[in-house]
Amino acid sequence: MTNIFNLIDEPWIPVADVGLISLRQVFCEPGLRALGGSPVQKIALMKLLQAIAQAACTPKDLGEWRELGWQGMAEQCLAYLEKWHDRFYLYGERPFLQVPAISEAVCQRFGAVLPEVSTGNTTVLSQWQSEKELNDGEKALLLAVLMGFALGGKKTDNSAVLATDYRGKSNAKGKPSTGKPGPAVAHMGLLHSFCLGETLTQSIWLNLLTQQDIAESGLYPRGLGVAAWESMPSSEDCEVARQLKGCLQGRLVPLCRFALLTDSGLHYSEGLAHPGYADGVVDPTVAVNFSGAKAKALWVNPDKRPWRELTALLGFLQVQANSFECLQVKVSVSRASSLTSRFAIWSGGMKVSSNAGEQYVSGADDAVESVVWLEPSELSDIWFQHLKQEMQALEIIAKSLYGCVSGYYKQLLTDGSGHAAQSTNLFWQLCERDFQQLVLSCFGGDQAQTELYRLRRRFADHIQQLYNRFCPQESARQLDAWAQCRPNLAKYLKQEVEEEIA
Repeated sequence: MTNIFNLIDEPWIPVADVGLISLRQVFCEPGLRALGGSPVQKIALMKLLQAIAQAACTPKDLGEWRELGWQGMAEQCLAYLEKWHDRFYLYGERPFLQVPAISEAVCQRFGAVLPEVSTGNTTVLSQWQSEKELNDGEKALLLAVLMGFALGGKKTDNSAVLATDYRGKSNAKGKPSTGKPGPAVAHMGLLHSFCLGETLTQSIWLNLLTQQDIAESGLYPRGLGVAAWESMPSSEDCEVARQLKGCLQGRLVPLCRFALLTDSGLHYSEGLAHPGYADGVVDPTVAVNFSGAKAKALWVNPDKRPWRELTALLGFLQVQANSFECLQVKVSVSRASSLTSRFAIWSGGMKVSSNAGEQYVSGADDAVESVVWLEPSELSDIWFQHLKQEMQALEIIAKSLYGCVSGYYKQLLTDGSGHAAQSTNLFWQLCERDFQQLVLSCFGGDQAQTELYRLRRRFADHIQQLYNRFCPQESARQLDAWAQCRPNLAKYLKQEVEEEIA
């Protein structure tokens, strides 16, 4: 077969403020700011770029990582891409991240594996949900996403089995089972986090794990491993497949689907069945608490946007039990704090629902993301404690708003749970606009304290305004209920009042 559309040379990666670029441009144009696309695409692409960097130049330890620098990493990545240039063709004898032997599987339309597209008897509510033709760049991006973020269900043709004695794609009755969700999604949608630098290449460098990091994490029994495009598995349970399921490279590009692109769709079947967080193996970008009897992971929740999980992600800054730990954030933050003037923590993912083994995005499900910038010079245990206190105080007044709105409607002998939930959700949306300033105000200093008190007054005003909005005072009965249930924020503002008196 003719080799066509090489991902190293052709533009297909979305980048903020630029558009589509090639893999080569990622490492030879240092001015690129950050990845573009949807939250899920950003995660899949960042993991792919990290996999390339890990394959090209994994340092032994922190000292070697510092000596490498982002410039040295970029140079070695470019040399690596040249060496393996023939493995990055989207079509050809060795198509990128594809398994030609899976051609016996049923060919699915591209829309069937895109969660935002309505297919079959699903109602189309807007033009964004209608199926469109994909160009080669869009197909390449879809392929990168499906390797970790494929949704479970019947779209996979699990009657196509490449390993003779493999039973992982059959149910108890010996019939083809429904496809398992990708390891980057699991059953509800895992939250992924990593560090961002001032540029894209610096971001990749900050997230580059050393051999020491990999060994000390205890998450990957087979260590770094070999990148999937260097040695693709021949079946679901061959030696290469087993290696990928136990190494870091296999978690960065999980190959949870065996696919083969065609002009109108793709042959599509379940690929490698990776162990999940409950088995003690996770993506480096996922935060998990292993301290209890059962492992707990941070999940995507559109009603609780990722910025509200910042204190959970940074729990390693304080020695405390029962805390979540994200390998990527833990390693990157300590580096960025000493080597950069400014860095951010990016968190995001996609929440999904499931029914009878079929996963889908519906109702309140959505893809979300948040970016919080930090000042390394001020990052400390004291700052973290202040941030925790402020977030706990916001949680308290948010619950107070919910209770007050519910109490108002209870006084009127009607159900107000819907209004209460809506008011609380809107409160957090309003708080999000000032969260970056709140983070900076927790670093301390007189000016920061003054700004912190100003923010408290602002958040308190949000509570009062939302209560007035959702609790009308047009009749005497409504006015009486409004007065009885009105929020009391004196305790929240007490610290500010004491400061003014002093």
